[in-house]
Amino acid sequence: MLVSGSGTILESMLRAAVDVALVCADRPCRGLDVAFASGVESLMVDRKSYGGFADSFDREGFTVELTEALRSRDVDLVAMAGFGTIVTGTFHRAFPGRVLNTHPSLLPAFKGWHAVTQALEAGVSETGCTVHIATEALDDGPILARRRVPVLSGDTEESLHERIKLVERELYPLVVTRVMASLSEGIEPSLLAGTLEEAE
Repeated sequence: MLVSGSGTILESMLRAAVDVALVCADRPCRGLDVAFASGVESLMVDRKSYGGFADSFDREGFTVELTEALRSRDVDLVAMAGFGTIVTGTFHRAFPGRVLNTHPSLLPAFKGWHAVTQALEAGVSETGCTVHIATEALDDGPILARRRVPVLSGDTEESLHERIKLVERELYPLVVTRVMASLSEGIEPSLLAGTLEEAE
């Protein structure tokens, strides 16, 4: 699992008994503490070593180190969980079709970093979360599952996002579990696209 923040999705994976082999972060964060407390191997590929958040950030250099770190541990499925660094094609070519992500909207609507705000500004009556296969194009990979969340009168970005997160913490572990089971049967994640829609 790739993390950058509080580790709440990681906690939901562990509660669901997902076999997390490695947690990797791109910065110091609580997610690493969650991994340590749970006895899961963790490491940090710190983007600060590649220029941090400056315009000079060496994205490819960071991506290569991250890719090599995961490949050296025989990782065969990657689940992004609020991972705050966009990686290059090098990463996706190393794990073709095996990088999962969760996004706080009903993709293809509201791609990008401000999906919840965009949903509120658009005045939609519902939004939700989507688990999809990550590709080089941001939030554009094959959709594995979505779950709807109503937008309530008076919702703020914070209140709506928190309700989406509650659903996300249920849906993402479920999808990852199903993908892992399929991989054990020789079925690639891309073949599951559309089959887990509104997964329960």
